[in-house]
Amino acid sequence: MDISTQMLIFATVVEQGSISAAARSMGQTPSAVSKQISLLEDHVHYRLLNRTRTGVSPTQEGKDFYEKCRAMAEKYKEAEAMIHNLDGTPRGKLRVASTVAFGKSQLIPVLPQFLAEHKGVQVSLDLTDREVDLQGESFDVAICFAEQHKNPDVVLRRIMPSQRVLCAAPSYVERRGTPAAFADLLGHNCLRVAGDSRRNHWSSTDTLAAQSVEARAIEARAGDARTIEAQAFEAQGDFEGNSTDVLYQATLAGIGIARLPSYMVAKDLRSGALVHILPEYAPPSTDIVVMFADRRNLAPKTRVFVDFIVRQFRDAQGYRTAS
Repeated sequence: MDISTQMLIFATVVEQGSISAAARSMGQTPSAVSKQISLLEDHVHYRLLNRTRTGVSPTQEGKDFYEKCRAMAEKYKEAEAMIHNLDGTPRGKLRVASTVAFGKSQLIPVLPQFLAEHKGVQVSLDLTDREVDLQGESFDVAICFAEQHKNPDVVLRRIMPSQRVLCAAPSYVERRGTPAAFADLLGHNCLRVAGDSRRNHWSSTDTLAAQSVEARAIEARAGDARTIEAQAFEAQGDFEGNSTDVLYQATLAGIGIARLPSYMVAKDLRSGALVHILPEYAPPSTDIVVMFADRRNLAPKTRVFVDFIVRQFRDAQGYRTAS
């Protein structure tokens, strides 16, 4: 047994007044309890109990030590009672990390409903596009892109797909014109994600993948001798931002062309606040997922939150970027 367990045993012995009585209350044998007291005395280098034929009493050092052990025992009993009294009702502070764009445009709008349904839960939300250490930073859940998941010790549940599209404000299109082909983007102000070269890599192979087999067959029968070569470049321009939300605001302001999640810009494309650039361009989609610790012994507050957001966005596949 560890020292803390021995201290609890010692406190029980003092309160019961004998090793036999303490052993009975703890479901142990007197010899086992006596051995643990002896080990504890060896550890602290003091005799803690006076042993007589009628029972035991603490030495002066034992009395002082008992006060500390009693305080620890009381805290232990309080903690044990708290656990036993839990009835599965979600309660307490729920620490959530989310990507900035999803958090602002999708998560925050549905939080009033969640909080109304679970009045014992308080949400603490951290919006960040950096990679989150779920356990090291003591988050209960983290919402991110599937490709950001690198920890094999956490569980993932899919929330919704995220298809990226190219878009720009009408003011930018009026000022700079509309690209007619992927190669034309090289002459435009393409908004960049700061410090993430992977997300700044735009490839025309995504456009080619969106073309139908039938369309390419018609081109071939028509004798079109063009050689379609995949083009790729790193987005270049005079503006970059550290989050998707920053790029979104910059796009609305007319600074340039950005590659943004369709769920974020769908309403703007429908209303005309943004223009869909190269609709045939289809960058690879990804999934937005929620990460949490092992399903075993999952806190009720975490379980209901995960179930809630999965339920809220289960039909997100129906999002459209244009009416």
